[in-house]
Amino acid sequence: MKFVLGLWASYFLGAAPTAYIFGKLYKGIDIRQHGSGNVGATNVFRVLGKGPGIIVLVLDILKGTLAVTVVADFFGLAQVFHRIILGLVVVSGHNWTVFLNFKGGKGIATSLGVLIGLTLKIAAIRPVLLGTVVIWLISFFASGFVSLSSIIASVFLPLIMVLTGQTIELVVLGIVFCVFVVVRHRPNIRRLLRGQEPRVPLPFHKSK
Repeated sequence: MKFVLGLWASYFLGAAPTAYIFGKLYKGIDIRQHGSGNVGATNVFRVLGKGPGIIVLVLDILKGTLAVTVVADFFGLAQVFHRIILGLVVVSGHNWTVFLNFKGGKGIATSLGVLIGLTLKIAAIRPVLLGTVVIWLISFFASGFVSLSSIIASVFLPLIMVLTGQTIELVVLGIVFCVFVVVRHRPNIRRLLRGQEPRVPLPFHKSK
């Protein structure tokens, strides 16, 4: 029963549509009708600006971190397997939220939050978090594409887990997160192939 309650708590924690809520409270708009239409921090940055974008980003990260730490501990789900399942569920809640007809964000920030939470409980996974973040940053500063950087980092995630000798449960988590990211970024992949994906303007990139 505690495990079931933990699953429900994690899902609804992830399902809280922070970008949608913030758009309504801050500007009285439906974020789904602006920018890329995505219910995530990146679109909030584009539509509402840096301040709101940072707030939503932090909140989305916290959803993942709280699920595998506070929620897990509250319901006595201390095993690594339990934390991994709660991590998968909180990201699923973010990606497919019941509050918006099961159409949510893309799960990057919440997945990062899950990894951060796991590092607080499992010291051996810290190199995975560091390596994944470094790969994302390198890809982003080289390309200026948030979507491409997220896809590349997600592909490397399970590989880094294997190379650092993580347990099979954590490797499976990395694989599922990778699949989630690629599936949720299908429109971005199509735009990237067509050369239509918006790029974040970085000062050291030459304008075309």
